[in-house]
Amino acid sequence: MNFAEYQGFARETAVYPDVGHNITYAVLGLCGEAGEVAEKVKKAIRDDHGTIHPERKEAIKKELGDLLWYIAATCSELDISLEDVATGNLNKLASRAQRGVLKGSGDNR
Repeated sequence: MNFAEYQGFARETAVYPDVGHNITYAVLGLCGEAGEVAEKVKKAIRDDHGTIHPERKEAIKKELGDLLWYIAATCSELDISLEDVATGNLNKLASRAQRGVLKGSGDNR
């Protein structure tokens, strides 16, 4: 499956108020799912000295899937393709690597 197919399938399963005109819902879902991933990692630190056991890894994988869904939903709400986001990110990182500025801070380095 490619990004365009995933984004299309994700859109078909979108069930929330005002789909297509509700960036707030998509972004709040994105934040919530990122928090769930962080929570599972935090519990691995607290309970298992940072070791990610297979059961927790599977749980994180499921949350990452939910996170990906909300990324696709956010893209759809903005009428941008998930593929363009992915390609643009890789191009940005390649440019930073070429210029020797992968490390550091600031969005426009």
